[in-house]
Amino acid sequence: MTVSENNNEIDDFTGVETTGHEWDGVKELNNPMPRWWLIIFYVSVIWSIGYWVLMPSWPGLTGYLKGTREHSERENVDVALAAVNAERSVQMKQLLSVSSMTEIERDPQLLEYSMAAGGSLFGDNCATCHGAGGQGFPGYPSLVDDEWIWGGSLDEIRQTLHFGIRSTHPDTRLNIMQAFGRDGLLTREQISDVTEYVLDISGQDSDAEAAARGAPLFAQQCTSCHGVDGRGNQALGAPNLTDGIWLYGGDPSVIRQTIYNGRGGVMPFWTDRLTDEQIVALSVYVHSLGGGE
Repeated sequence: MTVSENNNEIDDFTGVETTGHEWDGVKELNNPMPRWWLIIFYVSVIWSIGYWVLMPSWPGLTGYLKGTREHSERENVDVALAAVNAERSVQMKQLLSVSSMTEIERDPQLLEYSMAAGGSLFGDNCATCHGAGGQGFPGYPSLVDDEWIWGGSLDEIRQTLHFGIRSTHPDTRLNIMQAFGRDGLLTREQISDVTEYVLDISGQDSDAEAAARGAPLFAQQCTSCHGVDGRGNQALGAPNLTDGIWLYGGDPSVIRQTIYNGRGGVMPFWTDRLTDEQIVALSVYVHSLGGGE
């Protein structure tokens, strides 16, 4: 065993003196921290003291130490948001003045802004029901085809967003699909015949005799909304029954259920949750999904 000048034992394997500490036969070597590490450590300590003096740091009972610079990231964020909102307000006001997609398409910057803002609003408010891509689900209309129950122009989409469908808004768009079976307007046999007629005019396999019996029933009960030819009426929100596009499904059992129980899906109105400018931007985005008229 070798002993150093400080009367500490020197480890024979490494040649480093020990500190005198030993645990279960393992002795601690006296290896000082590297000089570069110590320099960084001391610089960090000095920096932290300076930061503590200059910047917000220690919390207190009634506030916090604001520092000599009185720096506030909250205020910086508020200023940045105010600048963004001021810039957006110009584009938002432009949106309110447009009356057609053609006007927006002529202004690339306004179109780009509308698509970005509308896409964000769609993801936050509409995708849950209509799908992330607007593809729709049973009971929730597809927004990517060119068949619109209430019309697909920019103004018509905007009106739907403003007031909703069968919502609680006094100006909501409203129609009633009667429950012909539940309310006793048609018998089960008559509903089956009308079902076959609807299958026939939509180009699906049907019972020709039953469809023939269903034709006068359809003319009596359904044409006031869906039209003599079954092509629907957007002014009344009556779907086209001949195009093979179905909101709830077009197989015989679903059509029969629709006639028997009626339908009355609800879309909320957005005037109390979105600004007029946001509704226009959202209308532009929905129009651009592929089905806008």
